[in-house]
Amino acid sequence: MAKFVYRMQSILNIKEKMQEQAKMEFAAARMRLDEEEEKLKLLLNRKEAYQEQGRALRQNGLVVLQIMENRDAVGIMDEFIADQRYQVSLAERALEDARLKLQLAMQESKTQERLREKAFEEFLHEENAKEAKEIDELVSYTHGHS
Repeated sequence: MAKFVYRMQSILNIKEKMQEQAKMEFAAARMRLDEEEEKLKLLLNRKEAYQEQGRALRQNGLVVLQIMENRDAVGIMDEFIADQRYQVSLAERALEDARLKLQLAMQESKTQERLREKAFEEFLHEENAKEAKEIDELVSYTHGHS
């Protein structure tokens, strides 16, 4: 039996490499989003700590300077949180873009794989037809010389 050679194997290899690259980009985007969400969580926890400290300051006495500093710290944390939420939204968009790119790469790779399978089935059909023809010729030759 002859060896099967897929004439578009290089394209299939490229599509598979593109799919692997898209998987890595998706994983990197997922990691970045996780990091940005963790930063946001830390900022929210820090703001909560400042707010708790502010409540304690107001209960323990009127140290105006410390209360004002605490209020400023909470305000600054609000700005940091707003900036971090924007970073999270950017990371979410990047993740979605990477997901779409991965989905497209997987579709292209599967399409090439199906084309390869179809070509292999056609090759097997042709090989079976050749083999059947050779058997028929052999049988005809054997009957003709008996």
